Formats: sequence, structure tokens, C-alpha cells
Amino acid sequence: MLGITIRRKARQFGTLVRHSALTPRTGVARKPVLARRGELGVTFIGHSSFFLQIGGKNILVDPNFARWIFVLKRLRRPGLKLRELPAIDAVLVSHAHFDHLHRPSLRAIAWLTRRKTGKRPAIIVPRHVRDLVSDMGYGRVIELDWWQSFQLGNVEVTHVPSRHWGARIVRDVHRGYGGYVVRSGSQSIYHAGDTAYFDGFREIGERLKPEVALLPIGAYHPDSFRRVHTSPEDAIQAFLDLGARWMVPMHYGTFRLSYEPVDEPVERLRADAKRRGVEKKICVLEEGVTKFFE
Repeated sequence: MLGITIRRKARQFGTLVRHSALTPRTGVARKPVLARRGELGVTFIGHSSFFLQIGGKNILVDPNFARWIFVLKRLRRPGLKLRELPAIDAVLVSHAHFDHLHRPSLRAIAWLTRRKTGKRPAIIVPRHVRDLVSDMGYGRVIELDWWQSFQLGNVEVTHVPSRHWGARIVRDVHRGYGGYVVRSGSQSIYHAGDTAYFDGFREIGERLKPEVALLPIGAYHPDSFRRVHTSPEDAIQAFLDLGARWMVPMHYGTFRLSYEPVDEPVERLRADAKRRGVEKKICVLEEGVTKFFE
């Protein structure tokens, strides 16, 4: 029985690899639009990668500019080019999985910022992830447990729970994982990292009250994947639990990590948002487009 299961999973994964390789890569890179007068700017780079402008700081979350993750091809080009990013103050990494912690991207970001300003950015990671990023050229490596915070000038970064797992490879399950709430004055934004739906969304909303929620909507089929990923409908419920004003979807369309049709997550998201009367609060961002939130 175990051998049959392994062969079936191998065939399924082979199908993902073939579909990825044969699918043409689409999308274009744009120049980042920079904030003025302290605006809160959110730029979707692709997958779970974002460029955030908040409190006068430039922050990247889960930056991944890879063309391939091992044998899985990137289907949508990054919305920004690395060399056109401004100097980065800090990078946040949600967990150690290869689609979220991409070492070549992290190394390039640190090098480019140092070249532009002579300074090294900080990098914030969950507990027990320091060893994966300590040689990347960052000025400070800050490890956080859930509900711990780090002050970056006038910007506060708080690490919050998720329902996922953090291993880089099979056995290093001691590594941490989670999301982040980033706050400066009245501006606040939540990046969920990878997560299944869980009652922690309500607690995050009650304790930190994020205004903008970046929530994953892909990699939910087969249904067993929902033990660690949210479906579009799960993401809408998470958004309602958080009590946020705006939702921006992520974790879809860039790498084919599961078996739902590539266009299905956004279609289901829009349909469920309309059914629940929150369609005007959903901001589906194209890669490279910057949205400024008041």
C-alpha cells in the first residue's frame, strides 16, 4: 500500500513539473513607484513576495526572484527588478521553505543595498532560522518568537502565529514559522506567510488590528493541502476574523505547487467575496503595481 501511495504521488508531482515546464512564462517587470509624505505603499512582486513602504522605511517580505525552484518553473515574471529596488531597510522571512526563503535573492538584496548606501539592511526571521541567512551579508539578523516585536526606527514588526510548518528539509522541524504585522503610527499591514485557516486570525485581529491583510489563496487542492494552506474561501473567512479594512491575495499563479487550475484561486476569491458582501474590500494586485492605502 505504501509503495502504491508513493508511486501515485510521484506521478502527480511529475504532472506538475511537466505542466510548469510547458507553460509559457508571462508578466512584465515595472519600476517601483515610491511613496511620498509617508504613504503606505504595497507592491506585489509575485507569489508571496511584497515590497512595502511604511513609516518611511522600505521593507521586503519573502522576496523570491527565482526563475525556477528546483524543477518547478516560475510562471509569472517578478513584477519588479532587483536592481531597480531602492535601498532596503529590512527583509522579513516568514519561514524556511524554498519558495519563501530564496537565498540568492536575499544575497542580492543585501549586496545591492550596501552598494547604494554603504549600509547593510536588517533581516528578521523566525526562531532557529538564523543559520540559513547569517552568511547573506545583512547587518543584523533578528530572530523572533510568536508575539515578539522588533523596532525598526518608527516601524514596529511583530511576529505572529500561523498554522503551517517551518522545516527547510525533512528533519529540521525545529525551525519556526509564522506571519508579521508591521505598524507605524496609524498604518498597519499583516503578511500571513503560509498558513491554513485557524482561530489565530481572530486573536491577531484583536491584539494588533491590522488595516491591510496580505493573505494566501492558492495551493489548496487536493483538500488535504488545506491542513497547511488556505483556500480562497478560507482566506475570506480569515479576513473577516481579522477585522481588517482591505485584503490583498497572494500565494497563487507564480509557481504551480498544487493541482487546482492556475486561474481558479482568484475566480473563487471574487465569487466568495461577492457572496459575503466584501467584494469592494478585495484588492487583487497585478505584479509590479503599487497600491497606496490611506
